[in-house]
Amino acid sequence: MSRPVLYFAVTNHGFGHAVRAASVAATIQRLNPEILIAMVTTAPRWLLDSYIPGDYLYRPRALDVGVIQADSLNMDKTTTLEKLRDIQRRHHDIIAGEVNFIKLNRAGLVLADIPPLAAKIAHYAGVPGWMMSNFGWDFIYRPWGGEFVEIADWIGECFRACDRLFRLPLHEPMSAFTNISDVGLTGGTPKYSEAQLRQTFSLTAPREKTILLTFGGLGLQALPYHRLRDFPDWQFLTFDRNAPDLPNLRKILDTAYRPVDVMPLCDRVVSKPGYSTFAEALRLDVPLVSVTREGFAEAQILLDGIQEWGQHQIIPHQDFFAGDWQFLRESPNPPKQATKLPKDGNEAIAQAVVDFFK
Repeated sequence: MSRPVLYFAVTNHGFGHAVRAASVAATIQRLNPEILIAMVTTAPRWLLDSYIPGDYLYRPRALDVGVIQADSLNMDKTTTLEKLRDIQRRHHDIIAGEVNFIKLNRAGLVLADIPPLAAKIAHYAGVPGWMMSNFGWDFIYRPWGGEFVEIADWIGECFRACDRLFRLPLHEPMSAFTNISDVGLTGGTPKYSEAQLRQTFSLTAPREKTILLTFGGLGLQALPYHRLRDFPDWQFLTFDRNAPDLPNLRKILDTAYRPVDVMPLCDRVVSKPGYSTFAEALRLDVPLVSVTREGFAEAQILLDGIQEWGQHQIIPHQDFFAGDWQFLRESPNPPKQATKLPKDGNEAIAQAVVDFFK
């Protein structure tokens, strides 16, 4: 008897979508190891491997564009538009190629986060098409005006072909979808003990003086690392391979380690608005410090979300890059809500997939 196959497509943008998709994939494997998952993504395999312990098929395909960026805060709308036009021109060929893959591998279900063409691919393959996200790309592009409005309309049409959306917390309305299931936060679970990590990375500072700096897979071109010299008795952690060598900065270069693994060691996580980092910190109740981000519609929803649900500090872009970082010496703000967001996103989506294949 052949194994059930899940076609899991991930948007071609940064690392965050791949992280949350891989977290769900790992949970599917835990609940039913017989399900073979085909991860369709341009995210590097080492990133998927750090979340998915079992075997899976790796199909490096770009089904969408996301936003072309020089780094985690700066967008290139001109190049983004050019690449979106190219996807539109080629969408029939892209769909045909993926439908052929699905039929050859006898995939019974499409799950996507959240390339619009995935819904059309599922439709033409004759299998259910599900999606998971806290925002759609139509929501990102529409405020940019001009030709982006027409593209947003086209994306909304694609989304309407989706059979079921698992809507994550910190979300926009996602009104293009007709069948919505709200679920909890997604994300990874730390793999290592604090004692192990302290020894491995020679950490001697107390938790209240240990800070994680993480800006996703794109990083920042000009993160002001020189500010760290003003905190000589603190320790900072980064996954940035291009970071300078400083006595109080620990560079974590081994891809076996992930930001979520070291979050429990830290008093705060300093980041930009990004669902996966925010969700993993909220799952672990680690305070968040976020730089503001202009022109990306999701950013304000995320910033509003951490003010509602987590300990937080919001730092204006200019204060982060030109200020003295005194925010680290100040206490985080408490959340407005006394309750916490549900943390069952991985399990809820994975269980639905497992139940589908029963």
